[in-house]
Amino acid sequence: MKKNQITMLAFAIIALVILLGFVQQTPASDNRVPLTIPQIVQAVAGTVVEIDTQNLIEGRTRPIMQPGAGSGVIISSNGYIVTNNHVIVGSDNNVVDSITVQLRDGTSFEAEVVGRDERTDLAVIRINATNLSVARFGDSDELIVGELAIAIGNPLGNLGGTVTDGIISALNRDINIDGEVMNLLQTSAAVNPGNSGGGLFNSYGELIGIVNAKPMGHGIEGIGFAIPSNQVEFISSQLIEHGFVVGRVALGITTVDISDAFTAILFGVSQQGLYVYYSHPESGLLAGDRIIGVNGIAVRNRAQVRTIYLNYNVGDEIEITFIRSGETYRTNTILIQATH
Repeated sequence: MKKNQITMLAFAIIALVILLGFVQQTPASDNRVPLTIPQIVQAVAGTVVEIDTQNLIEGRTRPIMQPGAGSGVIISSNGYIVTNNHVIVGSDNNVVDSITVQLRDGTSFEAEVVGRDERTDLAVIRINATNLSVARFGDSDELIVGELAIAIGNPLGNLGGTVTDGIISALNRDINIDGEVMNLLQTSAAVNPGNSGGGLFNSYGELIGIVNAKPMGHGIEGIGFAIPSNQVEFISSQLIEHGFVVGRVALGITTVDISDAFTAILFGVSQQGLYVYYSHPESGLLAGDRIIGVNGIAVRNRAQVRTIYLNYNVGDEIEITFIRSGETYRTNTILIQATH
């Protein structure tokens, strides 16, 4: 072998060794190819639905029909849809009287509630349909700030299928929503009322979150929040299997927050506060009672009450202070398994 051939062979061997070392140190790829925004929309838009609700509540003089709107994401081909709890409950915190789901092709179905969870603001509803397009869950724990985020939903309740794009702006935001602290994703993708329950997707067309909140106020733009997909997947599976999240506690009564004059007039009460809307006889409470304390701690709304009793377990006893017909009373009630 000639000298120049030996030299070339030596260089080739050295280059191969360097290349092998580089390959060993390079993280393995998952072989996924990022999609363009039109490709993402084409792949996932059919998994997002429009939700319209109607709720009949008793006014002071006559019943009043309250309309509502939101979005949802199909998570099984046989009709299970995940959305926000606040989309499918009325001002009395009860499930609304009717829920209508419209698919991307315009087909409409009446939906039934499978289960709901107030603490995470998630609910699962179901329609009588098969062979539906299904969203594929992504891993929200693998998200990084700055990556693409696509929101699809029904903003304003009449713009179904709207697509907005942005980025993941922040992770693990602890956001207080109606007194419940939630750990959420922050996105710059534009969201508005009606987007609630809709999907947030990554560049691979995977569902990475369920949109549930937007700060309200003049001049606030480019800030929206979503429930991380890993939490959505776990809670939705619990709701489908049990109808509730196992281990959650509840008072066993239904309450309503009266926080403004209009709502007070609507429910026929003279003072604002937290009122019992429905109760079991063994609770010692009656509809119309105004709750003012739990275990000696003053309360004014559901969120404050929930903050107290969530520190207890199913079967524990707590004391409730309430006002009935102008008189103050106390009663002990047993915490039960929460069903929503």
